[in-house]
Amino acid sequence: MRILLVGEYSRLHNSLKEGLEIFNHEVTIIATGDSFKQFPVDYSIFPKFFLNNSFLDFCNKILFRLFKIDLQLAEKGIRFWRFLPQLKDYDVVQLINSNAIETYPFFSKYLLKKLFNQNKKSFLLVCGEDTPIIDFMLKDALKYSILSPLLQNKELESNYHFSLKYTQNNYRNLYNFIESNTCKTIVSDLDYKIPLPEKILIPNPININKINFQPLDASEKIIIFLGKNKNSEIKKGISYFEQALKIISQKYDDKVRVIIVENIPYKKYITSYNNAHILLDQVYSYDQGYNALEAMAKGKVVFTGAEIEFTTYYNITERVCINAMPDVNYLVNELSFLIENPDEIISIGNRARAFIESEHNYIKIAQKYLKSWETN
Repeated sequence: MRILLVGEYSRLHNSLKEGLEIFNHEVTIIATGDSFKQFPVDYSIFPKFFLNNSFLDFCNKILFRLFKIDLQLAEKGIRFWRFLPQLKDYDVVQLINSNAIETYPFFSKYLLKKLFNQNKKSFLLVCGEDTPIIDFMLKDALKYSILSPLLQNKELESNYHFSLKYTQNNYRNLYNFIESNTCKTIVSDLDYKIPLPEKILIPNPININKINFQPLDASEKIIIFLGKNKNSEIKKGISYFEQALKIISQKYDDKVRVIIVENIPYKKYITSYNNAHILLDQVYSYDQGYNALEAMAKGKVVFTGAEIEFTTYYNITERVCINAMPDVNYLVNELSFLIENPDEIISIGNRARAFIESEHNYIKIAQKYLKSWETN
C-alpha cells in the first residue's frame, strides 16, 4: 500500500513508518517537524521563511499582537498546498490531529477537501490535545488532567492558548468536518480513550531496534533527569518535579545527581538522558506519552502516568514505571524509596523494557494499524 502520514509531534508517525516499511509498504510523512524538535519528514511544511529570518519573525510577532494575524500559519498552509499535486493516489491518509497541517482552520478545511478527494481512505488519529479531549477535560470529571492548573487558577489562561483554541468554533468545525469525512478515529493511549471510549485504541509504536536497552548500574550516584519544554511545562506539572528535586538534592546530596535540560532538538534529547537512572516526565496523565515510552525502552525508571486505568487495561501486577501525581511529598517519598533501594531501580528498569517490547513493539503496532485500516 501507499500510505501518507500527515503531521508529526512526537516521533509516533516516524516509528509507525518504520514498522510499515518492514512489510514493504510505501510511506510518506508530511509535517513541520514540530518546531525545535526537528523530527524527520519527507515533505517539510516548516515555516522557514519567517522562522529563519529574525526581522520577519519580529514583524510577524507584532502583527499577531496587534491583529491576531500569524503569517507562520499561512506559510505552513501554502507549503502544504504546493505539495498537493504530489500527494495523490495513496491508499491510506492518516492525520495525526485535526490540526495536522497547522494552518488556519478554514485553510486546513480547503486543503483537506482536496487531499481526501484525491486519495482513497482517510483516518484521524487522536494522540494529543484535540476538540473532544479538551471538551472532556473542561468538565473536570477526572481527579486531574492537563487542564487542572487552569481549572484551579483562571489567571493561567494565557498559558493554555494552544489547548483552548480547540474549543473555538472554527477549530470545532474543522474537527467535525474531518470526523465526518474520514473512515475511523483511532486513539493512541488511555488519556484519549477515557474521553473517547467508543474509539479504537492502538498503542504508540516504539522502534525497539533503534532504542537500545541500557542495563542500569545503581552502585554509584543515582542520576535523575528532567527534560523541560517551555510551552508545556505547566500542563505537565513540571513545577512539582522541580520542588521535589530541591528537597531530594538536599536530602541525598552525596547520592544523587540532577540533570535538567530545556527545549532541545529530539536527536539531542533522546541521548541526553542515556546515563540517567530516573526520568521525570509528567504528573497529569493516566498512561504514558511518547517521551516516557522511549525512556522506558531504554530501561529507565520513568515518573509518568500509570493510574489504575493503565494497570487494569494492560493487566500490570508489578510496576513498569512510577505513577506520578501532582503532590510534592508523594514524589519525594517515591524518589527517596528508589534512592534508598537501588535494586528496585534495576528491577523496574528491566520490567519497563519488557513492557515496551510486549505492548509497544513498532512492528506489532504497524500490523494493528494495517488491520484497522483494511477492515474499515
